[in-house]
Amino acid sequence: MNIREILLLGPVMPVIVIDDADLAVPLGEALLSGGIRSIEVTLRTEAALSSIERLARDLPEICVGAGTILTELNASSAANAGARFAVSPGSTHLIIDACKVHNLPLLPGASTVSEMLTLNEVGFTAMKFFPASASGGTEFIKSLASPLPHLEFCPTGGITYDIASSWLALINVHCVGGSWLAPAHDINEQNFSKITERAKQASSLESR
Repeated sequence: MNIREILLLGPVMPVIVIDDADLAVPLGEALLSGGIRSIEVTLRTEAALSSIERLARDLPEICVGAGTILTELNASSAANAGARFAVSPGSTHLIIDACKVHNLPLLPGASTVSEMLTLNEVGFTAMKFFPASASGGTEFIKSLASPLPHLEFCPTGGITYDIASSWLALINVHCVGGSWLAPAHDINEQNFSKITERAKQASSLESR
């Protein structure tokens, strides 16, 4: 499955921070019950890689990716844990090469036209627009549709349920990344019914 196919799995990709790997599978089950088919587990905690491993093993119905890929080691560790794709806030040739070596589809981050063109030169047509709200919002991405019609984006950063629809209405956006579905306090307090309800709402959003 390539990155574009992964982005088409649903209108919202939850961006998850997991502090306790024992909660990874119950969390995944809650999201899956709400219609979520892909998630990004950020490599911001010691539990992240173990969480990815457990999700990949126990919930193959969910396409599990590793986020906050900053180094070659992050990429190799994510691949070894069973991640099916990688997400980076930016990109370097080392990260790109490491993901290629491990056959790990990469959603690279970009926030300027120059970064987008540079990524396109090495074959990328789908990118993470990050940080979305702080980097120009919907108007910026909308303005790229004419000069860069071959590029597609997954905006992430500052996106909430209330504004997700405005992003998904854009012709060059199929999916948004959102941390609102499963905030850390709800995961840690095991408020999985709340997470499932938010997942249902997110899954019902329509992209163009």
